[in-house]
Amino acid sequence: MSTKTKSPVLLYTEQTPNPESLKYVTNRMLFEGTADFQDAESAEEWSPLAQHLFDLPFVKGVYVCNNFVTVTKEMNYAWEDIMLKLKSILKEYIEEGNTIVKDGYMEAKLEWEKETEEYDGDDAEIVVKIKEMLNTYVKPAVEMDGGNIEFKGFENGVVTLVMQGACSGCPSSTVTLKAGIEGMLKRMVPQVKEVKAEMG
Repeated sequence: MSTKTKSPVLLYTEQTPNPESLKYVTNRMLFEGTADFQDAESAEEWSPLAQHLFDLPFVKGVYVCNNFVTVTKEMNYAWEDIMLKLKSILKEYIEEGNTIVKDGYMEAKLEWEKETEEYDGDDAEIVVKIKEMLNTYVKPAVEMDGGNIEFKGFENGVVTLVMQGACSGCPSSTVTLKAGIEGMLKRMVPQVKEVKAEMG
């Protein structure tokens, strides 16, 4: 009888620009795509891992992408008190092979995005350009910091983006948004007049 030996789960933490968020990076692919959970209700529907973490009193948000989980804590807790506890909970959860995000999440996410997107004519072309810019230049950079920025809408020259993971509520996200993203989009897509953010 052959027993398969599982490779151990390696887990380390990385700081993010948001002092309330910490990135837990692992040597396993957890979820191909991005999944952002800002409340226990959405976690209950789609992510057993996020639901498990929301049971802890200090967890405010859970963001899963590729091989990392960004956890945003409640402000009245200090990382030094909860960081190791979170690490061991995550490690054990992943080692046991439990479900991270349920099948069908990405399809459902695409459906929600489609519902909010009804662009035609020039606007449709502009939106394609904006999304290309975000996917090529913005997402890889903010992903390194444990966050994500999703396109939400474009109307009358105003681009609305949703900040997720470490980007949500991050003190430096306004600077990133105004100086970085807005500046780049205005240069590359002249129809863009302003960029606004909503927290995920």
